[in-house]
Amino acid sequence: MRLFVGNLPFSSTSDQLKELFESVGTVEAVDIIVDKMTNRSRGFGFVDMPDDAAKEAITKLNGAELDGRKIFVSEAKPMKRTER
Repeated sequence: MRLFVGNLPFSSTSDQLKELFESVGTVEAVDIIVDKMTNRSRGFGFVDMPDDAAKEAITKLNGAELDGRKIFVSEAKPMKRTER
C-alpha cells in the first residue's frame, strides 16, 4: 500500500522517514517529493509498505511529530489527470 505523508519538515530526509516508518513495519520504498526548480522538499512524500503494516502506520503515525512538525499519514489516492 502506498501512503501519503504530509506536513513534512523541509529538512526531512528519506532516511529519517524510512526510520520512522520502520518502527511500525517493513518499508518497501520512500519518496520525498522535491521541487524541480529549487531541488527543495515540497513538504510531502510517499511511503510504500505491506497492507497490514501500512494500516498500522496510519493509526500510529498520523499526528506524530517529526522534527517539531505534526505529520499527516493517509492512504495515497491516485492522481487525477487534468486536461489542458
